[in-house]
Amino acid sequence: MTHHNPYARLPARDRASTFPPHRLIALLAGLFVSLVFSVQLYAQEDANANQELTAEDVEARIETLEKPMYTPFVELYLLEESKALRKEMQNTRAELIEKVVDKELSVADKTMAYASDTVTYFFYLIAGATSILVLIGWNSIRDMRNQLTSLAEKRVNELVVEYEARLKVIEEQLQQKSDIIHQNQEEIERTNEVHSLWLKASQETSQQNKISVYDQILDLRPDDVEALSYKADAVLELQEPLWAISLCLRALKLAPDNGHAHYQLACAYAEIGRWEDAVNTLGKAIEISEAYRDDASVDPSFARLHDHDNFRALVFTGEPERSDD
Repeated sequence: MTHHNPYARLPARDRASTFPPHRLIALLAGLFVSLVFSVQLYAQEDANANQELTAEDVEARIETLEKPMYTPFVELYLLEESKALRKEMQNTRAELIEKVVDKELSVADKTMAYASDTVTYFFYLIAGATSILVLIGWNSIRDMRNQLTSLAEKRVNELVVEYEARLKVIEEQLQQKSDIIHQNQEEIERTNEVHSLWLKASQETSQQNKISVYDQILDLRPDDVEALSYKADAVLELQEPLWAISLCLRALKLAPDNGHAHYQLACAYAEIGRWEDAVNTLGKAIEISEAYRDDASVDPSFARLHDHDNFRALVFTGEPERSDD
């Protein structure tokens, strides 16, 4: 418990009334007597100090004293009055503390009573309202709770179904992305392997070995038009024009605008003597890329077409036409 100054709660007139007047007057009279005695003693000592006293003078003065040098009864009276005042102050403080504690306990009791009454009245109000609802035909509190519970369960079930559908869609999307990532990884691995096979084919000197490498590329990518056209080129080197024609037609079916496939097909037609087909197919290749014009002018496959007018008009465009002679 926090201790307070008990006199701080009392008005000024109450604090003054705690000291009896006759004791206050006696205390003031004693203080005045002591003050007078002290002044006389101090004056006597000062006068004696001004004179040079010897031991014999002091002994003679002591023997000739007419009254005592101090008054012990006055001092004892002052001490008793101070003691009595201190006891009265302690008693007054104890009484004040007791009154303050009683007041605080009374306030606490009133507060508890007010809280208890408030809670009781609140519950009475709830009970009365519930009774009124039951009397006028409304559902009971239990029915209301059951309805609220059923509504809450229904709403929760709807939310669960909705979120399950959303999670299913998300799961399908994640599965699709996972499949795409897996396919991309496989495609990257396949591309790296195909790239290494192309490097290997470029380093091979034997046409048979090149054809073997191209077959490995076609095993990984059956629709690789470049592999088909380069394989046709290697087949032509082995004097297999019909095989080359089959490969080129397969490549052109996949990519009709592939210039290299057209060029190799023209070479294969020239090898078997189909001059018009060779010139027409070479014209399609030159339309795609002018570089095939220079290649055809020096390609051994077109050596027998150098006297063909359409071939010369197609390939040797910058040279004058040959006469009939």
